[in-house]
Amino acid sequence: QVRVVESGGGSVQAGGSLRLSCAAYGYTPSTFCMGWFRQAPGKEREGVAALSIGGGGSTYYADSAKGRFTISQDNAKNTVYLQMNSLKPEDTAMYYCAAKYGACWRVPTAAGSSEYNYWGQGTQVTVSS
Repeated sequence: QVRVVESGGGSVQAGGSLRLSCAAYGYTPSTFCMGWFRQAPGKEREGVAALSIGGGGSTYYADSAKGRFTISQDNAKNTVYLQMNSLKPEDTAMYYCAAKYGACWRVPTAAGSSEYNYWGQGTQVTVSS
């Protein structure tokens, strides 16, 4: 099975930046999708971005992430990064990394979260005004 681990969360002022990391350990197929989700207290889980490893490196962004967040991969490891710039208080949430077999094919969404096979335990991001 696959184990997914996130890191890089923290507390920043509005306008600041953070870089989250997500690594997949154990057996991994040649092609799989790694996605980022987030959930704030009292709110539904929200998809943020996704990237295909071994699937051409295609990336997908939710509207809330476009222009501010960038998802990328380490060329030598099963690791994905989420660079978050111009952070806003509404970005405050627990951020989760998830992985699924096969290439990504659409923007991650709450409704589509069940497609993901493995989930990390989350890393907290707090943005103050």
